Amino acid sequence: MSSIKGIFFGCLAGICYGTNPLGALPLYADGFSTEVVLCYRFAFAVLLLGLTLLACRKSFRVSLRELGFLLLLGFLFAICSFTYYASFKFMDAGLASTLLFLYPLEVAIIMGLFFKEKLTLKTAVSIIVSLCGLALLYRGGSGVSLSTVGLLLVFVSSLGYAFTLVVMNKANLKMGSVKLSFYSELFCLVFILLYAAIFGSGIPSLPETPGQWGWGLMLGLVPTYLSLVFTAKSIKIVGSTPTAITGALEPLTAVCIGVFVFGEVMTMRLALGIVLILSSVVLLSLRKPAK
Repeated sequence: MSSIKGIFFGCLAGICYGTNPLGALPLYADGFSTEVVLCYRFAFAVLLLGLTLLACRKSFRVSLRELGFLLLLGFLFAICSFTYYASFKFMDAGLASTLLFLYPLEVAIIMGLFFKEKLTLKTAVSIIVSLCGLALLYRGGSGVSLSTVGLLLVFVSSLGYAFTLVVMNKANLKMGSVKLSFYSELFCLVFILLYAAIFGSGIPSLPETPGQWGWGLMLGLVPTYLSLVFTAKSIKIVGSTPTAITGALEPLTAVCIGVFVFGEVMTMRLALGIVLILSSVVLLSLRKPAK
């Protein structure tokens, strides 16, 4: 029962994160820019995380060493969030979410290149399978193939998230997940605000309609705050590998939302490409049972 509960929380985390397009696309339709949508998302998320720390009577104090790593995490998170959301304007959101899920493979490659971890046969096969899936997506036809700009944006996003995970692993920060998320997302919000003020549409104003408030709160609550809480619970019960496998529900959720809510086109070739990419990540996540 404990394992089932842990898997259930992992599935909920994947489903929650997959709802990013559900909140972002209606705000895009109202004319908001990428940076404004992200400001709404992270402002609500930081508020919820801060209230959680206060309710649990947790300290907000961090050391100078921790502050440096948290700033770096916030910067990386700002890059991968911005490029991920920007990709929605160049490709179907379901495809963007599937390509983002390549980050476990990129983590394996980064660890091999920079930290001399051995590239195993399983990792090599996973890379080949994922590349085959990418080829199918890129040549999808019927007006739904990957655009070059969209592909580059999602690649930068997944690579940024991969580096984020590597930094978190090597920094060995001694703090809870809520506190870590609070500061990394707070600094992420600061970097996005700086971008909006200098290069973008300026400091965003408050949402004007109840619907805009609702979608902004939804982005901060469901794909950000709740996905974090459910992921932490799943990892605590069943560990990181099963949690990573259940994360495959994230792009599947985004694909379903895109097809059934926003009328995005799905072909057999695109479906096969998505299955190959998800299979490559699940293959990478599987480990041999201990003897």
